[in-house]
Amino acid sequence: MTVQSKLNLSQLNQMELQNLREIISGHQTMISKLNSYAQSCQDPQIKRMFQQGAQSAQTTVQNLTQSL
Repeated sequence: MTVQSKLNLSQLNQMELQNLREIISGHQTMISKLNSYAQSCQDPQIKRMFQQGAQSAQTTVQNLTQSL
């Protein structure tokens, strides 16, 4: 996901802002779980897949928080 420009908070209503918070929170949970799965994984390809998923979720969190 790529956020092209900063969001204008004055244009967001409370429901939209809450939805963004929930998306960020869900991605943070995903990061934690995928990193945990990667640590316990023996297969290098699957481990890498989990690590890449965690990194992708981290990028999304960073993009969303920087846009606010």
